[in-house]
Amino acid sequence: MTELGIDSRAIERDAPQYNATLVRRDDQHDSLGYFWVRFDADPTPFASGQYMTIGVFADGKLVQRPYSIASDPARAGDEGYEMYVRLVQGGMFTPLLWQLPLGHRMRMIGPKGKFMLEPDDVRTHLFISSGTGNAPFISMMRSSLREGRPRRTVFMNGVSYEPDLGYRELLEGWEASGEYPVQYIPSVSRPGDPANAGWAGRTGRVEANVESVIDELVLTPSNTIAYICGNPDMIIAAEATLLARGFPEPQVKKELYWPKGKEPKAGPVPSDE
Repeated sequence: MTELGIDSRAIERDAPQYNATLVRRDDQHDSLGYFWVRFDADPTPFASGQYMTIGVFADGKLVQRPYSIASDPARAGDEGYEMYVRLVQGGMFTPLLWQLPLGHRMRMIGPKGKFMLEPDDVRTHLFISSGTGNAPFISMMRSSLREGRPRRTVFMNGVSYEPDLGYRELLEGWEASGEYPVQYIPSVSRPGDPANAGWAGRTGRVEANVESVIDELVLTPSNTIAYICGNPDMIIAAEATLLARGFPEPQVKKELYWPKGKEPKAGPVPSDE
C-alpha cells in the first residue's frame, strides 16, 4: 500500500473562486477514498460518464484535477458529486485533497466529456476498467437502475491488490440479488503479494483477461458493446484485443485520458493500475 507523506503547501480555506464544499468522505483505505463535493448554489446537470474538475488554492495557486463522477445524476445535487480517488504520492492535487476537512470549500467546474452510454441499447454492455476507472460505470448503472432500464452488464475491474477493489460490495450485492443484471469479474495483477493471500478470483491485468471472458460468456460483436476506462496502456491493449476479435471500432467506446507518455491536460484522472 501507500505510505503517507507530508505536503507542506498552505491550502487557502476560502477564495472568491470557491463555489462548492466537501460534504462527505469515505476512506476505503489510506490511499483510496470516495469524496462528495456539492455546489454551494444550484447544481450543474451532467450525464453519467462525464467528469467534473475540482481544486483548491495552495500557496497562492489554483491546483485542480478532473475526476469522473460516480453519482446518479438525479442525486448529485443533494448528496454531492461523488468521485473515487487514489492518493498519488508526490502528486499535485491528491495530497492536498487528503488534507481537507469536511466543510472545506473548493472550486468545482464542469461537466465535460463524451464517454456516455448509447441510448436505448439492448446489447450486453462489457465494462472494462482498471483501478478507479470504474467510477463512470457506477454512475451509468445507478442512473439506468433508477430509470427502470438496467442493461445486462459484464463488469471487469482490475487492480494490483484485493483491498483496492472499489464498489465491490455494491456490485456483488447487485449481482447476488439480481437487482441489476450484472456479472462482476474482478482481477488482481499481483497474486503473489501478501495483500492478496486470500484471493481466489482471476489474476493478471484486466486487459489480459478480456479474451478469456468474451470466450467464456460468448460476447460477440453481434450481441455486445464495450466501454473501456482506466490507464492508457490498459485501454490500448484491451481495445486491440476487441478489434482483433472483430469488434468494429465504433463499438469499442473509450476515453483515452492522455496520449501514452504525456501528462494529462484534460480528462479525468485514472488510477495507476
